[in-house]
Amino acid sequence: MKVALVHYWLVTMRGGEKVLETLCKMFPEADIYTNVYNPDAVSDIIRSHKVYTTKINKFPMARKLYQKYMPFMPKALMELDLTGYDLIISSESGPAKGVCPAPDAFHICYCHTPMRYLWDMYHEYFKKSNPIVKFFMKKMIPGLRLWDISSSNLVDYFVANSHYVASRINRYYKRNAEVVYPPCAIEKYIDNPRNPEDFYLFFGQLVGYKRADLAIEACIKSGRKIVVIGDGKSKKAAEYTKSGLVTFTGRVSDQAIADYLSKAKALLFPGIEDFGIIPVEANAAGCPVLAYKKGGALDSIKENVTGMFFEEQTTDSLIKCMDSFEKRQSEFTDRKAFTEHVQQFSENEFIKKINFIVQNRNKML
Repeated sequence: MKVALVHYWLVTMRGGEKVLETLCKMFPEADIYTNVYNPDAVSDIIRSHKVYTTKINKFPMARKLYQKYMPFMPKALMELDLTGYDLIISSESGPAKGVCPAPDAFHICYCHTPMRYLWDMYHEYFKKSNPIVKFFMKKMIPGLRLWDISSSNLVDYFVANSHYVASRINRYYKRNAEVVYPPCAIEKYIDNPRNPEDFYLFFGQLVGYKRADLAIEACIKSGRKIVVIGDGKSKKAAEYTKSGLVTFTGRVSDQAIADYLSKAKALLFPGIEDFGIIPVEANAAGCPVLAYKKGGALDSIKENVTGMFFEEQTTDSLIKCMDSFEKRQSEFTDRKAFTEHVQQFSENEFIKKINFIVQNRNKML
């Protein structure tokens, strides 16, 4: 069976690329197709495969400006010749599914999320853009939305990384999707010791929708300490630091992450994520998670066993959740319950479920 893996762009190693890496392990002879490729930015496993690019890769400064070239990607993807491939797996949160499979090929789309900048987060991206970008967004986004919907018809079987994403696939494409959780590196943290100290943890990029500001301000308002791990800069970092309660670490090593998960009272997860690998890794380390009750966190956290939810995306709601958690903290110390919960997010589970779909593809049509 000849296999093609299609990924939107390969310029970093984040959650989507980790899924691709596992697919590469499953199909060691597969070819990879992508819009932009930086071999120095990906893992050895991905780099060991043949990687073919669309014409976007030759555009000026494509490795940095790839998102600016998105309006050209639909046509570039359609021009890829996938004749001869029996199985195509597209990995999409940027343009990937819009390839033309052969008539008898089976096309699975593993959808991390329908493209946020076209749909649910369009207005947020628009507000933060400069006037020139806003002008082009108004002109191009309607056409890209139509292409995104029509290209969903080129997919035989949708797989989503969470029930939250599955509902959005149904909303925008009118298609059902099977939920298969992405592979998480739970084995790195299963044996991590737990020695909680007097601080909370936020871990993630310091970008708007992650809502680091909410976690920080809730801790400051309630007199609690918080450690913030992640790339990016907060405009209020100096102000937050003056409180004496907030520590910004920037990017840290894997060992440092394990140490923080060992010592944190709990991980705060106030944003809305499509899935959210970080809460799974925290739970694998035995660290409870306090999360906003929306998005992929509803899949990744087992309420009142591996964490708690707060109902409103406000500081007061999060503070109320922290107050309740601290009264019940001893209830979140059953390491066996944490370990059993995270097994469903292992790489082995992902491989087993994707293999089942592939092996039963004739029944899926």
